[in-house]
Amino acid sequence: MPIMDATRRERLIGVLCVALSALAFGAMAIFGKLAFAAGVPLFTLLMIRFGLASAVMTGVMRMRGHRWPAPRDAGILLAMGGIGYVGQASCYFGALQHASAGLTALLLYLFPAIVTVLSALLHRRAPSAPRLAAVALAFGGTVLTVGGDASGSRLGIALGIGAALIYSIYILVGAEVTRRVAAIPAATVVMLGAAAGATLLAAIDGIALPAGAAAWAALLAIALISTVAAISLFFAGLRRLGAPDASALSTLEPVTTIVLAALFLGETISPAQMAGGVVILAAVLILARAPGAAR
Repeated sequence: MPIMDATRRERLIGVLCVALSALAFGAMAIFGKLAFAAGVPLFTLLMIRFGLASAVMTGVMRMRGHRWPAPRDAGILLAMGGIGYVGQASCYFGALQHASAGLTALLLYLFPAIVTVLSALLHRRAPSAPRLAAVALAFGGTVLTVGGDASGSRLGIALGIGAALIYSIYILVGAEVTRRVAAIPAATVVMLGAAAGATLLAAIDGIALPAGAAAWAALLAIALISTVAAISLFFAGLRRLGAPDASALSTLEPVTTIVLAALFLGETISPAQMAGGVVILAAVLILARAPGAAR
């Protein structure tokens, strides 16, 4: 009985970590709007975001005496950041140029279903009925929450699906690596890889450092809240829950974005969006009560 209690406690901690991670990621849209309004280019923003975040995390690792991952795991984590994170961001923002914001967001949030299917194929184990129900509810809630125009060209659709596929692979690879590497070292190396990839793209695009306290405040918030806290919490939850459940819980992100936009930017929340948030919360409750995934 104590073993079951400990397992359930670890699972609830994992749910809380991913939920807080979604809140931190969701806040990035607010901070990003402030940074873009101050004239910060996209790849410069990503360079500063991951550069600051990796510096902070490296300091945390030294202070807490964490060891760096083994060379093989470090290489995988660097690729997750430099190729996975930067590639996903490039596809996502490229899709926004060729498709509506609503369609782009919906295509990205195909990733919980993709992760669930790929995980079942890789482990040769069919997902349970509660997990399938939670994934379906999460996607249905996302449709209601995002809403809006769903138009786009074939290129925009392809880029949106590409963003979802890249992020799905990122999560599945991360689930394997975090079995061997703790959350803080894993997050640090991912951020270092992302910083290197973003710096290369910023150098090609043209680096334009922001001027003014407001722009730097927004960038610091993105680096500390929506990167350091968000990625560290996500890896901590991913380690406890596994890829399918962690990805389904990540659909809390658009809900938090909409709520924060209403609170701080004066945007309105429609009845459909409220209903979508309730549906996503139902999926969260199903996953929180579900038995732990086989590890």
